[in-house]
Amino acid sequence: MKVLVPVKRVLDYNVKARVKPDQSGVDLSNVKMSMNPFDEIAVEEAVRLQEGGTATETIAVSIGPAKAQETIRTALAMGMDRGVHVTTDEDLEPLAVAKILKSVAEAEGAELILMGKQAIDNDYGATGGMLAALLDWPIGQYANTVSPGEGSVEVKREIDGGLQTVNLKLPAVVTTDLRLNEPRYASLPNIMKAKRKPIEAKTPDDFGVDTTPRLTVVKVTEPKAREAGIKVDDVATLVDKLKNEAGVL
Repeated sequence: MKVLVPVKRVLDYNVKARVKPDQSGVDLSNVKMSMNPFDEIAVEEAVRLQEGGTATETIAVSIGPAKAQETIRTALAMGMDRGVHVTTDEDLEPLAVAKILKSVAEAEGAELILMGKQAIDNDYGATGGMLAALLDWPIGQYANTVSPGEGSVEVKREIDGGLQTVNLKLPAVVTTDLRLNEPRYASLPNIMKAKRKPIEAKTPDDFGVDTTPRLTVVKVTEPKAREAGIKVDDVATLVDKLKNEAGVL
């Protein structure tokens, strides 16, 4: 089984995001970038499937600027076999990304696409569903457990009421949630090996995908600063403030 894993280069989750002075977006100049955390989980799951003998080949694909190749190298250092880099300086919307991934999946003959449930930079969380719809494949979203079978994959997915188990006939799309696994750290030998693994260069034009944006960002603002708390002398005062000021009782 050939497994495809999309990986995205995003602002590192430990870095505090800063809004540009003109409020046109988030300032990404001179800040640490890394792989989207949900994509790391997808990479780890793909590598585990290969180690378990289920996956025959694992491919990391990233759509982004030249520096996105670093994200692919990280996936290769974690154990992925090879990479595909679709180079573009545009900030693509989920539909355009899904169309490109569809073309890559068809060209590679992928049977399973493992991907993060959302990217932490825009939080759309729409690409997985769009991709499954374009491919006409079943999808298991918010995966807590992935158990491959003969021509199928069983996914325990996280829902509001607990866990729901679905059985998907391959080929299929699975989006990963936080509790699926704990991504490994790439060892120094594997980082060195990753430098020799192949990365195929592509562009959106190679797939004939129209990347014209359909959304317009009107304004990006920082959240309102949290106000300082106060101390109360007794329980009666606390209850009074919760009831009459906070309005939560």
